[in-house]
Amino acid sequence: MVLASVGKTVQLQKKTENIRNICILAHVDHGKTTLADCLISSNGIISSRLAGKLRYLDSRADEQIRGITMKSSAISLHFEKGDQEYLINLIDSPGHVDFSSEVSTAVRLCDGCIIVVDAVEGVCPQTQAVLRQAWLENIRPVLVINKIDRLIVELKFSPQEAYSHLKNILEQVNAVTGALFTSKVLEERAEKETGTQIISDSVPGDQVYDWSAGLEDTDDSHLYFSPDQGNVVFASAIDGWGFGIEPFAKLYSQKIGIKPAVLLKTLWGDYYLNTKAKKIMKGDQSKGKKPLFVQLVLDNIWSLYEAVMKRDKDKIDKIITSLELKIGAREARHVDPRVHLNAICSQWLPISEAVLSMVCNKLPSPLDITAERVEKLMSVGARTFDSLPPETQDLKNAFMKCSSEETAPVIVFVSKMFAVDSKALPHNKPSLHRQGQLPEYCTWKHSLKRRPLTQEEIAQRRELARQRHAEKLAAIQSQELPEKALCGNAPETTGKTGETKGDEQQLTSQIEVMTLKTVKQEADNKESFIAFARVFSGVVRKGQKIFVLGPKYDPSESLHKLPLGCSAEADLPSVPYMACCILENLYLLMGRELKDLEEVPSGNVLGIGGLHEFVLKSATLSTSPACPPFTPLNFEATPIVRVAIEPKHPSEMPQLVRGMKLLNQADPCVQVLIQETGEHVLVTAGEVHLQRCLDDLKERFAKIQISVSEPIIPFRETITRPPKVDMVNEEIGKQQKVAVIHQTKEDQNKIPEGVQVDSDGLITISTPNKYATLSVRAMPLPEEATRLLEENSDLIRTMDQFNASLNEDKKTHEINQKTLDKIQEFKQKMEQNLQGRKWRNAVDQIWSFGPRKCGPNILLHRFEGYKKSVWQCLDKTTKEVSKYRDFDNSIVSGFQLATLSGPMCEEPLMGVCFIVEKWDISKVEEIMSTKRQQSEECDATEWKQDEDEATCLSRSHITECSSEDKEFKGSSQGSPKSSEKSSKRKGEALLADCYGPFSGQLIATMKEACRYALQAKPQRLMAAMYTCEIMATAEVLGRVYAVLSKREGRVLQEEMKEGTDVFIIKAVLPVAESFGFADEIRKRTSGLASPQLVFSHWEIIPSDPFWVPTTEEEYLHFGEKADSENQARKYMNAVRKRKGLYVDEKIVEHAEKQRTLSRNK
Repeated sequence: MVLASVGKTVQLQKKTENIRNICILAHVDHGKTTLADCLISSNGIISSRLAGKLRYLDSRADEQIRGITMKSSAISLHFEKGDQEYLINLIDSPGHVDFSSEVSTAVRLCDGCIIVVDAVEGVCPQTQAVLRQAWLENIRPVLVINKIDRLIVELKFSPQEAYSHLKNILEQVNAVTGALFTSKVLEERAEKETGTQIISDSVPGDQVYDWSAGLEDTDDSHLYFSPDQGNVVFASAIDGWGFGIEPFAKLYSQKIGIKPAVLLKTLWGDYYLNTKAKKIMKGDQSKGKKPLFVQLVLDNIWSLYEAVMKRDKDKIDKIITSLELKIGAREARHVDPRVHLNAICSQWLPISEAVLSMVCNKLPSPLDITAERVEKLMSVGARTFDSLPPETQDLKNAFMKCSSEETAPVIVFVSKMFAVDSKALPHNKPSLHRQGQLPEYCTWKHSLKRRPLTQEEIAQRRELARQRHAEKLAAIQSQELPEKALCGNAPETTGKTGETKGDEQQLTSQIEVMTLKTVKQEADNKESFIAFARVFSGVVRKGQKIFVLGPKYDPSESLHKLPLGCSAEADLPSVPYMACCILENLYLLMGRELKDLEEVPSGNVLGIGGLHEFVLKSATLSTSPACPPFTPLNFEATPIVRVAIEPKHPSEMPQLVRGMKLLNQADPCVQVLIQETGEHVLVTAGEVHLQRCLDDLKERFAKIQISVSEPIIPFRETITRPPKVDMVNEEIGKQQKVAVIHQTKEDQNKIPEGVQVDSDGLITISTPNKYATLSVRAMPLPEEATRLLEENSDLIRTMDQFNASLNEDKKTHEINQKTLDKIQEFKQKMEQNLQGRKWRNAVDQIWSFGPRKCGPNILLHRFEGYKKSVWQCLDKTTKEVSKYRDFDNSIVSGFQLATLSGPMCEEPLMGVCFIVEKWDISKVEEIMSTKRQQSEECDATEWKQDEDEATCLSRSHITECSSEDKEFKGSSQGSPKSSEKSSKRKGEALLADCYGPFSGQLIATMKEACRYALQAKPQRLMAAMYTCEIMATAEVLGRVYAVLSKREGRVLQEEMKEGTDVFIIKAVLPVAESFGFADEIRKRTSGLASPQLVFSHWEIIPSDPFWVPTTEEEYLHFGEKADSENQARKYMNAVRKRKGLYVDEKIVEHAEKQRTLSRNK
């Protein structure tokens, strides 16, 4: 057990090669925090008896109650291995899918990670997700297979069965890693091919295609987990034991007489021991022999468990003496055999020793950062590393060296901001800690037993308290004196001097107590924000001035504005997305505690105080303005659950707004926004995340009572092809129509007069001034095309920015070749997905995407005389000159508005293509031509009119007539002239200003045309869907299915986990039906099944929200009212109600009267 002091930690921080920054990643409930407890107990911070029960890094009350981790927490541990001393910065992360954003913040700061897998459950969805996150951040993983005790105690496996089960788990983990590696190699190969294709096109001759995937040439052996490589530990964190195969290889090499190197290679795998020949042979299964791992390792552990569980005292004593262990009498006599077991195992195979030695041997130090990772961190968005300025590229060396020299530029990345109670900060704690009067080895337990104060210290404190008291009294008296002077009661007060003095003293003491209370409450209530950060280069010092670079900061644009070699200390011109700040405090993160530091060298994880005004969620800090902002964090979960929030008492609205700002800063994933309706909306990743955010808002940030709305469920609106069969599966067009035709009447009422509708859904509409006519048609996009548009929204946004800069003749927005290749590939994929007669040349005719110019809907132009498209960036064409150029933006704006809120329930559209078939502005041209002809006359008449007006005004001043009469006469006489003038200026305005009244009419007309075109086709709602993975035993399987079917869920797959009685059910579930789903499924299955919900996709709800029976068969089947449950209509009406739109509902007017056909007898 090592008791590391702050001084020792500071010394170790300077040895960069001996630092390991690691995080623990796993699926929920696989034992991350218990493992972290075991590692912390090795440093004496907590008792080894409490490891697994205390969950030290789960410092929140709701984490302890729920039993899950909700935030990533860091702690620095000291580990000695031989003559080497290591500093291990350990970050524990959540496993619940709602908090996967916290995993992203932890992974960015680390160089390696420990993947923990439950030996019973194996690889779960979140295990795959964290492996993918580790892969994307280029950090090296090691594996801990935890909860092996469950194989012995719960599943009652034999050692042989357990061995095969563990082999399967290793294969599953390696399969995930292999899939990630394969995709990377194929991607790199595809990039190389595109590069060589350009060269090969210019070279004549026969082309020979290489069919190999390139996987054979690349070495991937180091990626996989295997016990013989030393990157796997088998453990039971709750029982305190864990082992790699290395100590067993050393132990048995002495007993059997075989070299340790040979045993290390053969202890795991298809080998057995031939006892007669004392040789290790291959092929254990074919010969029916025990594998070496079973014979030498697992059999011993199984026999120990059996002896302790059965209370076989003789056998236990024999094991203890043979292992040379010392077990206390308290543990040996304990009622619970697991306590006895923990005492034996934690001494024989201590888990902290096994895991930390693997971390030190197999995971890289900050010095071993790869060039690939550095380039990836520095390349933001579509920019490649080569396209960055030379000053920025030079910083790569600083990253690679990870130097702590004075000349090295400081580069720090802040991955998140977290809130801490002000009382927990070191400078707000009792002065003993600040003055260093407590011994350095004083730990969390010792801090409870503070030594008593000396007489001198007590006297010093008493004097300080008296001084403060006197100052406060003087301040209060100085406030009271002017008040007394104003009053006329001076004689009365002099008569009763004794009484008044006593009253005064009482009053001052009361005021003092009240002020002390308020000051104390304010201090107690205040939340301080600490930045969770890592130093990648240089030395960070307390009080240092540094640049804060926002995510949109671009060094290539800013460097030419700043003087060469400038620092944050100098007075510099303002640069967008760059600020200067002072690092007020530096902290060593120790789980629940913070320790003050003066400086932190490169390669360390730290907390920084005083950045709350400069950093919202994450940022890059540097002393060099050439440093680019780091690439944004990869968040696995999408925030989808929305609720509207308001205070119970409207007067407390400012506290709520302030509280929501603080919450937004404290949580990396939450989104806070104010909707157009004025509602304050909170967007979270799931139900558990929502509950945590609401608790934080009530208890920490706003500290008020709040009202929370029902969850705001997002929907999308779309159109489909006309159905071929009706609601009773009869072919449409062959049935007898009957007279229940509400719908056709409603359809006729939907489209007003003046709007022409063709039989195939073409809408023709004119602007209110009849200057322009539009013909628009709506068509559903194929599913693949919609999905492609969704996936490439960032690329579409880049295209739009570049096209805008081309049209405005600006050269600010440069685009590199890699991005152009991506755009070309995107265009080719669109062409593949939009095939057929009706989509001919559609991709070249794409005018815009929507909503917000990057959404999953498209606008096409199919009228003559217009050639503008979104692919300008590929052709590098400038703005075209045509008769439509002044007003094309109005059409695009109308399309954007139409796609932002559909006609059904004002939700955004998805998967819809609008085609402008005709756009006639011939009347505008006529006005333009007349304007040209009459321009000279217009100028002459205008000059004459101005002269007449001037003389008229002078006359009116001279005669001093009644102003009202004059105005009336003047206006009546000048009416024909003014009307001519206005009509001429109308044409002029029409030409000159594309944002005038006519453009507004075009926007409104285009929006209406799109809405009517949409209503002419069969409309459908699209619901957001979760993928749901449930692990359940056979006896509760039926109940799981019952809950899923009740909530409109659909089971996709069901498979049994090999070697267990657990079923894995994969299903999809609408987000609208998911609230309370996890609780219900746990209640119905008595806690034996728990779901993991992850947002997956959007899916069309098959039922028509406007459907009414129109045929005889439907009429007979559904009845006259057709009031059976229509899922789409239910959702649509709920959204319309929430938005305050009209809802067509049948309301019972006379509920108290009984209406029957025949009189009751």
